[in-house]
Amino acid sequence: QVQFVESGGGLVQPGGSLKLSCTGPENIFKRFDMGWYRQVPGNERYFLASIAWHGTTKFIRESVRDRFNISRDNAKNTVYLQMDRSKSEDTAIYFCNNYPGTTDYWGQGTQVTVSS
Repeated sequence: QVQFVESGGGLVQPGGSLKLSCTGPENIFKRFDMGWYRQVPGNERYFLASIAWHGTTKFIRESVRDRFNISRDNAKNTVYLQMDRSKSEDTAIYFCNNYPGTTDYWGQGTQVTVSS
């Protein structure tokens, strides 16, 4: 089954940092603009950031723009989400997919918990 695979989540204290990673099959990854999303159980998936396939254009949602950054390394088929100055409301499961999230390759996500 083809999926994106997210990693790097965990427990972080408020104000701390995490760097999430997402990998996918080369033939799929390199064709796509990529995005990061998060979901709190019971709520809809929420778009956070996107990056063009060539990596030079990115968009980060205003609500996290001062704390999150997206990047990618096409040689490694990997897209990253750098989370800084974490807040309790960042607690969620984080997913990657193409932007705007139209493929069926959603993975299991990686859990991020912000707590002291």
